[in-house]
Amino acid sequence: MAKVCAFCGKGVQFGRRISHAHNVTRRKFQPNLHRMRVNIGGRAQRVYVCTRCLRSDKVSKAVSS
Repeated sequence: MAKVCAFCGKGVQFGRRISHAHNVTRRKFQPNLHRMRVNIGGRAQRVYVCTRCLRSDKVSKAVSS
């Protein structure tokens, strides 16, 4: 299971870190993901959800028993 949002597909992006001496190295920008129990197709599943999808109510949380 990759670190990708199950609703919008947001995942890791790559960029470059540039030091003062202009040495360039690769770096990762990781999304703010939470692993949650979510209703998908009437079933409770554990998936990764980004905070933007949580705030915009794209997610219906599963009832914990």
